[in-house]
Amino acid sequence: MTPTRYRHLVPLLLALLLLVACPLPGSAADEVPVGTWPLRPQPTVVHRFAPPPTPYAAGHRGVDLAAAAGQPVRTALPGTVTFAGSIAGRGVVVVDHGATRTTYEPVDASVRPGTQVRAGEPVGRVRPGPASHCFPATCLHWGWIAGETYLDPLLLVGAGPVRLLPLEAPAVRVGTWPWPRAMTVG
Repeated sequence: MTPTRYRHLVPLLLALLLLVACPLPGSAADEVPVGTWPLRPQPTVVHRFAPPPTPYAAGHRGVDLAAAAGQPVRTALPGTVTFAGSIAGRGVVVVDHGATRTTYEPVDASVRPGTQVRAGEPVGRVRPGPASHCFPATCLHWGWIAGETYLDPLLLVGAGPVRLLPLEAPAVRVGTWPWPRAMTVG
């Protein structure tokens, strides 16, 4: 075939590219919310999200972010603090965002349950010591959960995994439910 015979494919390919790059709008519940990093400046990701193959298998149900002892921890999304206390000797803050909740540990909480917080508002400070996932270094473990399903919190800040699909794969709209890289518990 000559190049002129392929000319009719150019508009089709451009339309497909536009559809993938600019998906049709859906309901707000189907989209990944835009959040903010819980540490400033933007931290280094020490350990990425690695959900286990089964609910009770070993895995990493969040991400670890490099931190300094005493560094302010900020909520990634607006919501209501539902827990601020100690679990197994580790300071934990949980913020409910409606359909999801975020977790932060080890943290010395500066908020109480019932406190309404805006995205980026401090909820505590990174606690140093052996309670850290990265001991002897210090880091913040950041989790994101929908019901009983663990999600990759890096998706909230646009730093989630990049996926390349083959040309013959069906179009997948980023941000649709079920969110990518999820693991169900129970």
